Amino acid sequence: MSNSLDRKQEAWSARFNEPVSEIVKRYTASVGFDQRLADADIKASLAHAQMLSERGIITNADFNAIVEGMARIRAEIDHGAFVWSIDLEDVHLNIERRLTQLVGDAGKRLHTARSRNDQVATDIRLWLRSEIDEQLKLLRQLQKALLDQAGRHEQTVMPGFTHLQVAQPISFAHHLLAYVEMFSRDESRLCDLRRRVNRLPLGAAALPGTSFPIDRERVAALLDFEGLCENSLDAVSDRDFAIEYCAAASLIAVHFSRLSEELVLWMSPNIAFIDLPDRFCTGSSIMPQKKNPDVPELARGKTGRVVGHLMGLLMLMKAQPLAYNKDNQEDKEPLFDTVDTITDSLRIYIDLIAGIMVREERMREAAGRGYATATDLADYLVRKGMAFRDAHEAVALAVREADREGIDLSALSLERLKEFSNLIEDDVYQVLSLEGSLAARNHVGGTAPAAVLAAIARHQKRLA
Repeated sequence: MSNSLDRKQEAWSARFNEPVSEIVKRYTASVGFDQRLADADIKASLAHAQMLSERGIITNADFNAIVEGMARIRAEIDHGAFVWSIDLEDVHLNIERRLTQLVGDAGKRLHTARSRNDQVATDIRLWLRSEIDEQLKLLRQLQKALLDQAGRHEQTVMPGFTHLQVAQPISFAHHLLAYVEMFSRDESRLCDLRRRVNRLPLGAAALPGTSFPIDRERVAALLDFEGLCENSLDAVSDRDFAIEYCAAASLIAVHFSRLSEELVLWMSPNIAFIDLPDRFCTGSSIMPQKKNPDVPELARGKTGRVVGHLMGLLMLMKAQPLAYNKDNQEDKEPLFDTVDTITDSLRIYIDLIAGIMVREERMREAAGRGYATATDLADYLVRKGMAFRDAHEAVALAVREADREGIDLSALSLERLKEFSNLIEDDVYQVLSLEGSLAARNHVGGTAPAAVLAAIARHQKRLA
């Protein structure tokens, strides 16, 4: 009998004859990390209680007591006075037990017509929806920071690269706009994902639904859900929304990683295209001259962590039969950490991008090396009537000659250039200039200053 009494602190019955061992409590408890679902749990419980009251399943007096008790619990949590117990496993049972302590039997009636299975699924969706909304705001702020930086550099020439070899001249603004495009796609993905997150599982109960006359549409409306999870088995066992978020987050992290790699390269003294504010860097414990780009390096490293969480969630779900299984407790830590990592990265990079200091002369000098305008010379010959493949060969010979002499194509005299084609006239030097190369690409998506300014204006209008 005493063993049965020991079990009375558990919410799930007196079915067992011995208490859970201490190591099993620690192994199975999630309250250490799912406390962050407390606000979502309270909101969902209040909506559920209101629906139960409106349907006559609990009394108005019980509902009012639940509202009053939840307000007290919320205040205790906000002020750090709430006592979390590992004996009660998770955030849901901790709040329910405290509610029962405060309001008695009304607290016990709150769980009518629901299970922890549909309760936790609802709480995670509510929490993730809120986090997505915050990240959407931050993504827009990051794009604006990139646009502000780009707006100062539509005339700043730098080398564009393929294979990390100098390819053709571009503007620094044009380079930054590539990341605006990436992060705008991330924004679009999160908006699309939000619709699938924003569906209500509550009402599915443990797995088959409930025998009580509930109104799921009413709960969905109270919680601003756009629709219902329409199969009760799927409602409690689905974690696609968490996996899909982590997939979208992985792409955001990959974009951060690509940008970070370039910032690290650009900041290297051997390249020295940019400098970063000291607040994003650290020094060396032994080399006093060092200024290390720790933030971009760490953001690059955290990408592996985020992608790893995606793989972990996929493996978590791959062999689960319907419906809910305890495995799903393992969905929270990778999801929480992914959200935290992306949110922190967004907040930091908004400030970091705004603080980039550009070394325009170093960029221009680098663009003048590597025969970046060679393609412009080939295009020039094509416009004069030469077939492109012939133009390509003629310019390659000119590059080989210039490389042998250690000079740029634009430093070759007109007479020397004519050795490669009689079509070349003195107007060729405008074509071979860095500014001429940029200006020639004046179309949507091109690097011409006018095209870049138009692209900035389009993005600014979208983000207004």
